[in-house]
Amino acid sequence: MLAEGGERAPRRIGLVEDHESVAIGLAAMLSPEPDLDLVLTAGTVPELLAAVESGVATPDLVVLDLRLADGSSPEDNVRALRARGVEVLVFTGADNAFLVRAAARAGVLGVVRKSEDVVTVVEAVRRAASGEQVVTTDWAAAIDGDPQLSDVGLSPRQEEVLTLYASGEKASRVARLTGLSEQTVNDYLGRIRQKYADAGRPAPTKTDLYKRAVEDGWLPVPERHPRG
Repeated sequence: MLAEGGERAPRRIGLVEDHESVAIGLAAMLSPEPDLDLVLTAGTVPELLAAVESGVATPDLVVLDLRLADGSSPEDNVRALRARGVEVLVFTGADNAFLVRAAARAGVLGVVRKSEDVVTVVEAVRRAASGEQVVTTDWAAAIDGDPQLSDVGLSPRQEEVLTLYASGEKASRVARLTGLSEQTVNDYLGRIRQKYADAGRPAPTKTDLYKRAVEDGWLPVPERHPRG
């Protein structure tokens, strides 16, 4: 979306955090960034969604604390936000693999620690707000140790199609690289999605397929971008 004058409008950020000092800190981190606009802050997900429903603002991304005083589960919170079409980045101070796994299963774009420096936090928010995966060592370790990631039983050909497509290739390009027709590639992708759905790990979008490919080891965990 472009703002007046042809410039890209800032990405709208929401924050769900029940510690005032953390909320103030993130606001201070984002305020100098012209492409990131913190439009909503709430102590719970229902409170933030109520503000969205009332027309206050609709965020492109919600930065979500894993542990909230209302006792809500990360998985339920992420699903509630994603059901409204809002992507989620977890912002946490706790080293709790169980909670990270729960959030990851619900489809977060990544996890960033509150102890990270300002540059790392801001870059994570920027990437997630653009729809990019933010894969950190915490996220990768939690996924790698998750006993609930069911094997979907892909065939070697399906693994090949998934790896190429999830890495960023278009279906037409996957067809050329594999010697298949584009229709056959799309048929494969439909079967792959069905297998993941049957395993309780739905992957309706290309970003979701990328996540599943990383989780299952078909694609490597991305390295952290070097700081400029």
